[in-house]
Amino acid sequence: MKQLSGIDATFLYMETDETPMHVAGLTLYDLPKGFKGSFHKHFTEFFKGRVHLIPIFGMKLAKAAFELDHPGWVDAGDLDFDYHIQSAKLDRPGSRKQLEDKVAELHAERLDRSKPLWQFTVIEGLEGRQAALYSKVHHAAVDGGAGMVITQALYDLSETPREVKPAPAKPEVRIPSAPERAILTMNDIMSNLVRQQLTVLENVPKMMTQLTDMIAPVFSGKIGLPQIFAPRTPFNVTITAKRSYAARSVSLMDVKAISKATGSKLNDVVMAITSGAVRKYLMQKQALPDAALVAFVPISMREAGNSDMNNQVFGMNVPLATNYGNPLKRLAKIKQESGASKTLASGAKEAAMSDFTLVGAPTLLPGLMQLYGASKMANVIPQIVNMTISNTAGPPFPLYCAGAKVTALYPVSIPIHGVALNVTVQSYLDHLDFGLTADHQAVPDADALADLFVDAFEELKAAVAKAHSPAA
Repeated sequence: MKQLSGIDATFLYMETDETPMHVAGLTLYDLPKGFKGSFHKHFTEFFKGRVHLIPIFGMKLAKAAFELDHPGWVDAGDLDFDYHIQSAKLDRPGSRKQLEDKVAELHAERLDRSKPLWQFTVIEGLEGRQAALYSKVHHAAVDGGAGMVITQALYDLSETPREVKPAPAKPEVRIPSAPERAILTMNDIMSNLVRQQLTVLENVPKMMTQLTDMIAPVFSGKIGLPQIFAPRTPFNVTITAKRSYAARSVSLMDVKAISKATGSKLNDVVMAITSGAVRKYLMQKQALPDAALVAFVPISMREAGNSDMNNQVFGMNVPLATNYGNPLKRLAKIKQESGASKTLASGAKEAAMSDFTLVGAPTLLPGLMQLYGASKMANVIPQIVNMTISNTAGPPFPLYCAGAKVTALYPVSIPIHGVALNVTVQSYLDHLDFGLTADHQAVPDADALADLFVDAFEELKAAVAKAHSPAA
């Protein structure tokens, strides 16, 4: 049994009916020329020959003895493809709004923990001879970087699928008896506790150095004090089990042009677009606070070439300058705040622990999450962020799946209690694909908010063009 790390297991402990902890993607396909019949059946047969390329898809959870420590991954045996690859068909006309509503419905459903923690749904009936794949995987098994392993297994570079070697025969593995598992678990717990205590002691000098490095820029005046709390918004509430979802695309070339013209990072531009959209949305709701909204922005700690199927993430909080009406001033302020946040986060990242052992965590932590949701504490306690914004680089070349051409790769992510809106972005070919995932009660009109993202992009693009025109 391969035990989960503390950070991976935390995504299991955080999961409730209201807060499923899976990440997902919505992939749009142009059906192969002349294709007839069921794309669901076609895709299923295609993927059966590739599922072994994703080792975690053949593993399921196993509890530690007496649930004293984190669970682990064990071989799942034969896969139930009737469960893992579902079929759905939209009613006519098969519009984008119908597709987004179907994704919101599917995304609200938890994965079955008795099986490997992944499930695909092939969605047919889309207008324009298209099909879609909604693919969800539990966050305990994968982060954005490790998700590229799934992409590599699923997709090809031409309409003709590449040859894939069949799965090697699995060696027979003896399953330890209950007493043996209990002894192994106690040994693991003790060794983990000792190892992590030693790691903490070893890291004390590093942590002190990093703390000094973090504080020094503040005292020297190079950066200001960070904004500690976020203003309260309709996004900062206890969420329900129902989701809303919308997806939009903008020109990647134009976003890069804005980045170059303003001397900002591409991620700064993504945050500026988000800022402009959310500002307008909350103004329409008469709910825009005077203080700037704050986003949690994940940072990958994954080294180049690392394809381990686990979570290697950190993060930073960035004020979004929603209190600025001018789009160029918003972007400039975000650029400044992002740079300061990166300075602080880079120091903390080096000393951050990615693993922990807490005796009884599988029982204690889920109970605390249930209590947090049932008490609706997120409605009243101060929050440090208002939303999540994540940006992942995707392939700049066309992909194909089972002979079908991929036209868009929209992320579908996780809202949580107190942070009911998640904006995740992925580049593909010449466009940026925005996926907005939210609690339905907090954001019932995700499609209207998504339209404002396109408007905010156009507004920023026009403002940059005007500022850099010869007449300006």
